[in-house]
Amino acid sequence: MFYHFHPYKPFIFEDTNTLIIGTLPPPRFCEKDFKDGDVDFCYGSKNNQLWPAIDKIFNLNLLYDNSNKAINQRKSFLKKNYIGICDIVESCHREKFDASDLGMQNVKLRNIIEILENYKNINKIIFTGKNSKNSPEYFFRKQISNTYTMKLKENEFIREHTINISNRKITIFSLTSPSNAANRSIGSSNLYKLRKKQNPNYSTFLFRIDEYKFAFF
Repeated sequence: MFYHFHPYKPFIFEDTNTLIIGTLPPPRFCEKDFKDGDVDFCYGSKNNQLWPAIDKIFNLNLLYDNSNKAINQRKSFLKKNYIGICDIVESCHREKFDASDLGMQNVKLRNIIEILENYKNINKIIFTGKNSKNSPEYFFRKQISNTYTMKLKENEFIREHTINISNRKITIFSLTSPSNAANRSIGSSNLYKLRKKQNPNYSTFLFRIDEYKFAFF
């Protein structure tokens, strides 16, 4: 059993209006034991598809290396677009040295409700995962269970809810995980199969592009 903690503080500002919420980066980020292609920042794993998707959607031409320039490119984009990142898991224990959400034990959470109450410009949440066990949405539901209610919105394309906090409506999108482990579930979805039939070059990455673009815009 080893201790897995979040190596990054919340990246959030007074004018943030969109908040990205995930769980934890891979354990190697705690030890600063980076692979080629990793970036020392939130969602910086070379295997995570969030920044490549954002890069494609916003035409950012990002660097993918362990340099300060790569980090600052991401921070500059977030500030310019009023986007914050505050993953919901502060720490956990694991038996295996991996990043599986299901493998998290003794989970300590960050108080997302308090953050939403304090940062009153936030009107959108983007979860980097849906409502599977130990996902960001799963933990968020635990935090709001006695206080607030998420209302499902009819949307055939993406998982969408709304919630009212501090007298304002917040829209919530739960994305397909940017981890490559989610590629199998994408491949089995009817929507993906339909698009693949229409375009043989359609990929799981393009599926994420379409979904993430809907959420960010």
